Amino acid sequence: MKLTIVGATGGIGSQLLLQAVASGHDVTAIVRNPQRIPDLPVRVVVHDLAAADAASLQAAVGGAGAVLSGLGARSAAEAGVASRGTRALVQAMQATGVRRIVVVSAASVGTVASPSRPNPPRHNPGDGFFMRHLAAPLAKAAFRKHYADLALMEDLLQDSDLDWTVVRPPRLLNGRLTKTYRTADEQNVRAGMFISRADVAHFMLDALEHPETIHRVIGIAY
Repeated sequence: MKLTIVGATGGIGSQLLLQAVASGHDVTAIVRNPQRIPDLPVRVVVHDLAAADAASLQAAVGGAGAVLSGLGARSAAEAGVASRGTRALVQAMQATGVRRIVVVSAASVGTVASPSRPNPPRHNPGDGFFMRHLAAPLAKAAFRKHYADLALMEDLLQDSDLDWTVVRPPRLLNGRLTKTYRTADEQNVRAGMFISRADVAHFMLDALEHPETIHRVIGIAY
């Protein structure tokens, strides 16, 4: 399949890139710094998604069978990149007729208010006592701007006409690919505290083969 990978030098994006190439996909990588791309047979498009422009992204997404996005702020100063970049991606995909997109969000985002969801549930239905009363509140306090950005990103997708899938992992680790993770439809994974970036990337690629994941928010964890 012809794939466009956004944020292809990030933690999850780099895993998407490696696994997609290993699986024989025809890959276009959208990156800010092309020098960070490993020596792989991919087409590289240089674009700063923090100042995304839909028109200039059309050539990068046009003709793709799917877009996979690992966009996310690496610091509080970068908060906003996920929503701004995704808005431009949605517009570029609509202009070029590309419909399928899979993005990574975060486990706590389901309880974060957004313009389309001003009164979210206080707790995620998949969370147990520890997550509800300790881990999730601490994470939301520490990453408040990041989660607000991701919540807006999810709004943009859910309000679009695209065939989207949102993947919500908990704490991300630089572990190996195991392919033995758990998933949960429209909620977090019960007692799921962490997962490797490699396994998140594996599920995002696998979701392309499963149309039942379209228009769904999927929790993932070990």
